[in-house]
This record gives sequence, structure tokens and C-alpha cells, in this order.
Amino acid sequence: MKVLVTGGAGFIGSNFVHLTLATRPEVEVTVLDALTYAGSTASLAGVMDRVTFVEGDVADAPLVDRLVADADVVVHFAAESHNDNSLEDPSPFVRTNLIGTFALLEAARRHDVRYHHISTDEVYGDLELDDPKKFTEDTPYNPSSPYSSTKAGSDLLVRAWVRSFGLRATISNCSNNYGPRQHVEKFIPRQVTNVIDGVRPKLYGAGLNVRDWIHVDDHNEAVWTIVDRGTIGETYLIGADGEVNNRDVVRLILELMGQDPDAYDHVTDRAGHDLRYAIEAGRLRTELGWAPRYGSFREGLAATIDWYRDNEAWWRPMKDATEARYARTQQVVAP
Repeated sequence: MKVLVTGGAGFIGSNFVHLTLATRPEVEVTVLDALTYAGSTASLAGVMDRVTFVEGDVADAPLVDRLVADADVVVHFAAESHNDNSLEDPSPFVRTNLIGTFALLEAARRHDVRYHHISTDEVYGDLELDDPKKFTEDTPYNPSSPYSSTKAGSDLLVRAWVRSFGLRATISNCSNNYGPRQHVEKFIPRQVTNVIDGVRPKLYGAGLNVRDWIHVDDHNEAVWTIVDRGTIGETYLIGADGEVNNRDVVRLILELMGQDPDAYDHVTDRAGHDLRYAIEAGRLRTELGWAPRYGSFREGLAATIDWYRDNEAWWRPMKDATEARYARTQQVVAP
């Protein structure tokens, strides 16, 4: 099997590549990545000689067509995904998330290639903190930001190409990922690396916004489950019952790192900050037999902290530039 992984030098995509090569040695992997600030060949260290790496843009239709023509499966991770950045400048989100997806869909249609689309629970908007419901595959879309709206648009493109052109495609919408190789602009790695550097974490508002966390390896194993056994045209939600509010995430990070759990500061909340995400992943479990490997968020978070402690050479080069940018914009980084 030949698999084209878009965004394969980014956070979730690079972990997908590592997982694939470790568990499926028969698979030939091609990575397409534009190597923007959030992607790095350092994330493919140890496997670079086992993949075909192509630096390029998913919105480059001729390049995408050539790569898709030589693939059996496309797994589309490439996306602009930072909410705060989308509020500052939405244009890269429109180009990558919408135009890039369109280019891939057209190529997959021309060459009759199996396509899997990676998306987010943020397309559904948010839930009230005391709402007993969770997102399901039937929840109406209600995105809040330029990021989530462009991801919602890309999902709808996939659905239309399935219905109109018979594209062999599936979609997965996943809850918040954490784990190795996540850029230090993101909530958990920024807090972890700040604590390593002796900097107090900061929280938007009261820190009561809830996210449903899943370790990146659990997410990627679920993706392979869908590629292998999912029903064409269907959407599957991926989650690990990991609902935790942002304040408790920070407190747990501090505790696991041997610090006072109250050693953090509150700052003014950001615009349009979604209250709560929660995934109902029962269909994925009952129909396809998937289950998360990590038994608890605490277990996965401890392993993640260990990775950042052991891999400072990976994150240190990007840390100073990220902090300088946030100092200018007053961004805190909350999921």
C-alpha cells in the first residue's frame, strides 16, 4: 500500500508517520508538507530515510495531482489550525483548509484514490458547561472562528464529492490532541515548556473552558481503523472521554512537574472562546472496534511531559520566536 500523508511533518501527521512505519512496515509513505512554522523535518527524525519527502503546498494542484496519482490512500492532515492566528489573519486558513482540500479532492476523484479527511470537533461550535450532551456525527455545524469555519467548509466539500462524484472518502472529527512533537504555540506544550523555563503558566479568563483530550497515538490508531474498516461516505468522531477544563490541565501539569498547582496567572479571555467540546465516540468503538490505548488523561500527560523534558533540542529552536510573537500580540494560547 502506498499512502500519501499531507501535513506529515506537522504534529499529528508526523506522529501518524512514525506510528505507520512502526506498525505497518509494508506501507510505503510519501509525506507532503509545506514546512511552514508548524512543520519541521525534525519531527521525522529517525524515519526520514524511510519516507519519500516532498516539500510543497496542498493548494498546488499540479503537484498534488502527481502525488495522488501514485498513491493508494490519501490521509489529509495538512491544515492551518491555530484559533488565535486565524483571528489575526484568516487568509492562510482559507488557502490551506479550503483550496488545499479542493485540490486533493479533485486529484483523488480523477485517479480514484481512497481519501480520508482529518477534521476537528470545533466545527460543531461549543456546548454549555452544564449541558449533558456531547457532539455526535449528527450534530449540526456551528463553527465559531475562521479556523473552525474553514475546517467545516472542507468537511462539506468532502461530503459533496462523495455524493456528487462517488469519491471513496471518509471523515473523522477528533477532539483536542496532545502528545509528542506538538508545536510550542499550543496550549499543553507551551505550558510544559514554560514551566521547564521557570515561567508561570497563564490562563484565559477563569480557565473553566472544557476540552475533550486524546493522546495523538490514540487518534492515529483510530484513523487507521477507519481507513481499514470504515464505511465509505461516513463520518466518525474520535474521542477518549477526556473532558478536562483548562484550569485543571494547568494544575495537573504543575503537579506532575513538581510545582505548586496554584502557581499560574489569569488574563483577559480571548474573543469567541468556545466553552466546551465533548465527543461521543461510541460509533467508532461499537462498529469498528477501536478503543484508546491510554487509560487516562493523567497517564498520557505524564508521558507527554517526559517527552518534552527529554527532547529540548526539538522544541528549543522554536520557543524564543513563539514567545516573542505572543509578547507582541498578548496571546496566551488556550485550546
